[in-house]
This record gives sequence, C-alpha cells and structure tokens, in this order.
Amino acid sequence: MVELYTSPPAGATVVCADELGPVIPRTFRPAPGWSPDGHRIKNEIDYSRGPEKTWVYGALRIRDGQELTMTATSRNSVFYQQFLQLVEDANPVGDIYVITDNLSSHNSVSTRTWLEDHPRIRHVFIPVGACWLNLQEGWWRIFRKTALAGRSFGDRDHITHATEVATAQLNARARPWIWGRPAPPTRRSRRRYMYIL
Repeated sequence: MVELYTSPPAGATVVCADELGPVIPRTFRPAPGWSPDGHRIKNEIDYSRGPEKTWVYGALRIRDGQELTMTATSRNSVFYQQFLQLVEDANPVGDIYVITDNLSSHNSVSTRTWLEDHPRIRHVFIPVGACWLNLQEGWWRIFRKTALAGRSFGDRDHITHATEVATAQLNARARPWIWGRPAPPTRRSRRRYMYIL
C-alpha cells in the first residue's frame, strides 16, 4: 500500500476512498453564556439514526489532491457501486487503485460482481485497525472543519449543499498528498554568540 503512495504504477491513478457519517440534520441551540463558576455551558448533543441520516462518500486522488464526494441516504453496496462509477468517470484513462477499508459493502458479492464488469478498478484493502493508512481520513478532518463544524442543518439537502460547497472550496486550493513526514527544514543560525564566564 505504501508503495502505491510513493511510486504508483505508470499510468495508474491511486484513490483513497472512505465514508463519513452518519451526518444528521440537527440544530444546536446557542449557549446562554458562562456559568457562575466561569465555565462555558455545554449543549446537549442531539444524536439519532433516524430517516434523515446522510452518509458522505469521499475519494481523494493523491497525485493532485482533488476530491470527489457524494452524499447518500445509506451506506450499502448499491450506493458504493454508484460512487465507484463516479470515480471511474472522473478518471477516464488507466487503472484505478482504490485504497479502502474492508467494509462489508466494499467486499460484498454484488460489489465483486460489479467490479468484474469494471476491470480498471482494483481494490486495495487496508489492514483491520490501521485506518491511518488511508489518506482520506486526513482529508475528512479538513472537511469536517470546513463543512460541518458549527453549522446547523435543517434537512438532508442542506448537508448535500454544504458537502458540495466545501468540496469545491477545498479542490480550488488542492495540492498533492505526499506519504510520510517531510524532512525538517535546514535552518542556519545567523549569528553565534559565545558567553564566557
């Protein structure tokens, strides 16, 4: 997997894919202020898995940092196959290596049957418990701050709109994702002082 990040096959596209969610429409009441003992008053989190839940599918193309997102009402094989079709349409030439987790919808019989008809797409599954190997997780962190943090959503369409706007904004300033930590910059001291006691 790391070899796909550092030296992908010639003419191939490496994509990291994952799902985020469920994201639900909810409203956060504004905090009334500070408590008498000087602490911020926290709101109760409104959480449910009702019919309004929305899943965000995402695929990060690491060579240029471009992201493809799609919202869906469920996380199942049908929506995953629709998402893979969007990934294939966005990358019309060469093989596509999709790095993803080993979720049941990614490895179901219907998904494997669908992949037989789309031989350009090849799955690379990350090991269980090693989600940090998927660079999409880092993009989700940026996405949450851009699209979801501090927002109130009235319905599923608001979540879809926020996803589209945030993806467009992040793609406008996208850069290639590089595996590993960059080398620390070399810094020369301008002056050296010597203290003699």
